[in-house]
Amino acid sequence: MNETLKVLETRRSCRNFKPDMIKDEELNAILKAGTYAATGMGKQSPLIIAVKDKTVRDQIMAENRKVAGMPDNVDPFYGAPVILIVLADKSVVTHVYDGSLVMGNLMNAAESLGVASIWIHRAKEEFEADFGKELLKKLGITGDYEGIGHCALGYAAGPANAPAPRKENYVYYV
Repeated sequence: MNETLKVLETRRSCRNFKPDMIKDEELNAILKAGTYAATGMGKQSPLIIAVKDKTVRDQIMAENRKVAGMPDNVDPFYGAPVILIVLADKSVVTHVYDGSLVMGNLMNAAESLGVASIWIHRAKEEFEADFGKELLKKLGITGDYEGIGHCALGYAAGPANAPAPRKENYVYYV
């Protein structure tokens, strides 16, 4: 089977990460793949914030947990040491779709390199709140961005789950 198709069929969300930091070469390759996602009219509305700093990662994790209403002992990022935050410029009509394609590229690129991933939501709420606005300000990011998602990355602490059977009537031919 073609390697690309194999990655697309075998990638699964990871919910138990090792604490080990991923290699810089792997992270850079994953990030590069994200920047090559298709975007509406080629406008490249998304941006990616790569978080490796544990203190900042834990602040974002706490904010995400707060938005979700989770207890203080829960890590919504499942212990992943790297968080990639995808945001997209609200002035571009296709921004949500563009950012979603970036998320897909990030996760599939990670899988191809043996790095586990999971899409974690609530980035929209985080970056509508003062917390997210302050983070963007600290990073020197200006503009009106919507949080699309977090791509949590790391090495899996166990084997991936088997894929669920595909539903009937997934595809219709005309």
